[in-house]
Amino acid sequence: MNAVVLGSGAWGTALSMLLCRAGHQVTLWNRDPEKAEKMERKRTNPRLPGASLPRELKIRASLDPLAEAELTVFAVPSYAVRETARLVRPALKPGTLLVSAAKGVEPETCLRMTQVIRSELGEGFPLTALSGPSHAEEVALRMPTGCVAAGEEEEAAQRVQEAFTTGDFRVYTSTDPTGVELCGAVKNVIALGCGVADGLGYGDNSRALLITRAVREAGELVLRAGGSAWTCAGLAGVGDLIVTCTSRHSRNRKAGLLLGQGLEVRDALEQVGAVVEGYYAADSVRTLSERLGVSMPICSCVYDMLYGGFPAERCLERLMGRPTKREF
Repeated sequence: MNAVVLGSGAWGTALSMLLCRAGHQVTLWNRDPEKAEKMERKRTNPRLPGASLPRELKIRASLDPLAEAELTVFAVPSYAVRETARLVRPALKPGTLLVSAAKGVEPETCLRMTQVIRSELGEGFPLTALSGPSHAEEVALRMPTGCVAAGEEEEAAQRVQEAFTTGDFRVYTSTDPTGVELCGAVKNVIALGCGVADGLGYGDNSRALLITRAVREAGELVLRAGGSAWTCAGLAGVGDLIVTCTSRHSRNRKAGLLLGQGLEVRDALEQVGAVVEGYYAADSVRTLSERLGVSMPICSCVYDMLYGGFPAERCLERLMGRPTKREF
């Protein structure tokens, strides 16, 4: 299969390597010609230490390969998905299988990433979201990983499953893109909160409390949006929460850690040195939850810290001081 991966960050590069291992002809797109040429020549990505790019992987700044692509993957940051979809629209071949590997909700519209892509490209393309506990650094090094491909059409999800599954990357299918994508956005916000707790010196109990209650928050949001609460118990929900809230690879957790240690928001984001999706997701998830009438105290607390100047050292205090209630 001819495949194009849009976005040569860590995740896009790791997915390109994965697709090469699966036997596809793959082009990795970087909109900057100079950076594309450098990656093509050096066969490395600085964000994936220890990983060498396959010789057969092409890195290009041109969109010409889209004309022959049977599979196109959106692996750009969530804030760039609409612009990228608009940019590639004239070059896409009708019927191309599209995959969104971006996690987030568009702030202005509260649309999920597949909805953003659909609004720009129309109905002529099968469309699936790919999500789950999958740090790019580990996928690039062929560590066993599991994800879920979610599309409203089972056939599209099965095609993505077949295209991406290898001996070290296992893909399950789902017909709940709403749940899968909303879990992917919420988990980045929660990872920031867990990082704050770590930065403040709290321990495993605090992290477990945040992760478990986050499943509850995500479940209520997913249900109200029309998805299935069962999705929150799967790879896109619990699985992604565990990996993002605990791993040294997590940019969201690292940003929260720095905030908990006393850095200002801008300084923490700059020190991470890469896109912190949870920063953007905190705003969009808050907007969506308010529109749907869902109470999300953890996400709201993270939002107030990031955008309202709420002191990081008081976040857990505020959450622990809420009125007591039944668990379910």
